Amino acid sequence: MDYASIEEQKPQIADEIRLIPKWSVALAVAIFAAVQATVHLYLVKHDHNLPPRGFLIFWSVAWGTVLAVYTLMVGYVTRDAKRRGMNLALWTPLVIFMPGAIGLVLYFLLRQPLLSSCPQCSVSVVPGMNFCPQCRFQLAPTCPQCQRTVRITDAFCGNCGENLAADHVYHDEDQNRRR
Repeated sequence: MDYASIEEQKPQIADEIRLIPKWSVALAVAIFAAVQATVHLYLVKHDHNLPPRGFLIFWSVAWGTVLAVYTLMVGYVTRDAKRRGMNLALWTPLVIFMPGAIGLVLYFLLRQPLLSSCPQCSVSVVPGMNFCPQCRFQLAPTCPQCQRTVRITDAFCGNCGENLAADHVYHDEDQNRRR
């Protein structure tokens, strides 16, 4: 069994960007276009005390971008919360309606680690578990004395001092599972 494959892998930025749903991208483009139309079509025709044209362009692009990115982040949270096993009905309104993007900051501070799946039964498992709660498959090597996680290369347990090289308990179990 390859213990490194069970550990949480750091997702690449491209994988994270692919999480953004298409509806969120379409809505972000529409919001950006609506801000541009509001500033350049409506305000220019109806308000005669406008700031200089360069400032209007900067203002419309800046606010359009901020609102579009926020819309993309809401879409990201809807997908990311689901894959992390978090309550989607709680986090989506929290991110949308808390002022000043406080909900978004809270989400990134409090989000759960990515779930992995058991190699034997494919049930979702929280990272850091030693055994699958469904089928009792050993997900990480443990000390036979104290049952704490150890690295496969450790000669002694860092918690209780058990001689792991002499016991070969988790090494033998590992080799039996490979057969």
